[in-house]
Amino acid sequence: MAQRVTYRRRLSYNTKSNKTRVIKTPGGKLAVLHITKKASAPKCGDCGTVLAGIPALRPTQYARLSRSQKNVTRAYGGSRCGSCVRSRIVRAFLIEEQKIVKRVLKAQQVEVKKSGKK
Repeated sequence: MAQRVTYRRRLSYNTKSNKTRVIKTPGGKLAVLHITKKASAPKCGDCGTVLAGIPALRPTQYARLSRSQKNVTRAYGGSRCGSCVRSRIVRAFLIEEQKIVKRVLKAQQVEVKKSGKK
C-alpha cells in the first residue's frame, strides 16, 4: 500500500489556496509540497492585452520589486499598452486640430457677413 501524506499547514480543506503535490525526499519518504498560485500577467486597461516588459507575479511579490521593474518608461507605463497610448495621443491631436478648424471656419464666416453688410 502507498505511503500516506498529510498537510503541513493548519488549513485542512482542499481549497484553491491549499493545493499540494506529493514529492519524494532524498531520504526516500513521501512529503507534501504546497504549490503557490499561478500569477496572472498585468493587462492593458483599454484593450485587455498582456503588458510587455512587466513580470507576472503575485501581489505580495510586486511590493518587493523596484519601481523600474513594475512599469515601462513611457506615458501610462504600467497601465496601458503602447498601441493604446499611441491611439490616445493621435485622438487628442485630431480633436485639437478639429477645434482649430472650427475656429478658423467661424472666423471666415464672420468676415463674410461683415463684407456682405458693407
